[in-house]
Amino acid sequence: MSETPAVTLAATLDQLRQAWLQQRPDYTQRRDDLRRLRAVFKARIPQMIEAIAADFGHRSHHESIIADGMTVTGEIDHLLKHLRGWMKPERVGVGWRFWPARAQVRAVPVGVVGVISPWNYPVNLALVPLATAIAAGNHVLLKPSEHTPATSAFLQSLLAEVFPAGRVRVVQGDAGVASAFSALPFDHLVFTGSTAVGRKVMAAAAQHLTPLTLELGGKSPAVVAADYPVAGAAARLATGKWFNAGQTCIAPDYVLIDEGRIDALVDALREQVRLRYGDFSDAADYSRIINDAQFQRLKNYVSDARGRGLQVIELAQIDGERSRRERLFPPTLILQPGDDATVMQEEIFGPILPIRSYRNLDDAIATINGRDRPLALYPFSHDKATVEKIVGRTVSGGVTVNDTLLHFAINGLPFGGIGASGMGAYHGRAGFDAMSKRLPVLWQTKRAGSDLLRPPYSKVAKFIDLISR
Repeated sequence: MSETPAVTLAATLDQLRQAWLQQRPDYTQRRDDLRRLRAVFKARIPQMIEAIAADFGHRSHHESIIADGMTVTGEIDHLLKHLRGWMKPERVGVGWRFWPARAQVRAVPVGVVGVISPWNYPVNLALVPLATAIAAGNHVLLKPSEHTPATSAFLQSLLAEVFPAGRVRVVQGDAGVASAFSALPFDHLVFTGSTAVGRKVMAAAAQHLTPLTLELGGKSPAVVAADYPVAGAAARLATGKWFNAGQTCIAPDYVLIDEGRIDALVDALREQVRLRYGDFSDAADYSRIINDAQFQRLKNYVSDARGRGLQVIELAQIDGERSRRERLFPPTLILQPGDDATVMQEEIFGPILPIRSYRNLDDAIATINGRDRPLALYPFSHDKATVEKIVGRTVSGGVTVNDTLLHFAINGLPFGGIGASGMGAYHGRAGFDAMSKRLPVLWQTKRAGSDLLRPPYSKVAKFIDLISR
């Protein structure tokens, strides 16, 4: 992978902007671009799978199909289905005081959208915002993660085949290039990554007042209410936590369960690991940790927990040398960690699951509200009043009830965080609107009552009195 010199970024942005100013994409071009992107991407999914696996050391091929293949084609299909309707101006009533004027709101493209994508879902989180920006009529400059070089090279090759250089460009590089990238005067910037880096991106973008969509992370809780069966909760928590080996921004970060059922949940999660991955002698369906630094970070969480005397349960026995060599981190539980434990202070982003008990539902809600607002929330209960109490007394980026992760995959639902977990949203119409300017337009007639609203007001006092009632 050849690094893009940071000094060339401004010139590249200017080329994209000048091309956009010369010919703003109309409906036909946007539709054709999306169709071409889908066709070329679909044909290259086998290459994508191999590229991602090369970057991770090993990543479940099926998880790559589900998370990075299916989600991208599904989002493009949704954009194509609704594009014409979203582009159509919306009529807005002007009220009797301004009749017979008429008004409308138009969704107009903003110009050039920058996209900084992360390593955990390196194709999904690059191409979904890119496709959305294209649907909204913009040109795009993409900066994929330097931690997935094979996938970044795949994206660069893919997009060069689909788009002319004046419409979409890809730049490569490390954190220094990313820093210079985020300081460019984009018309909109989409960043997906950690809260710490998100703060830096926001500070860099502020010098140009660049509008932002920040998709960050945090500690997303799951609350298992007393009425919900432990076995069912364990099955769905296992999917959410160990898909992609927990390297998911909306993975359940910790579980709160009613007192007396922790041991039952541990047993049920152990059984889920056995059913899904066996004895890990093969582990073809279990993804690896992306790099040594992330692997060591997770090891440090476990060491910190053991140093505090906490109960740490590895749900699979994996030889230590193999674990280090393959970056194969076993599904691990940490029971009853206090807030001082490192694993409860930072987003885990790996296959470690802390479990804490609560005395009553108010106690669980207080635990959630005592932290930064999470990107996702997972209440488990068959009692509607219980679910409404949890959802109604907390604030989060999104909610899946009695399951995990799935709200992300619904094209019609906006995806985004709040506070430390992000700002703004995309997916479907939310993304189209975020990357457009909703332009209000008022059409005045030849004769209008507003012509009377001028001095001397004494001559039109009765008219003003009429319309101000």
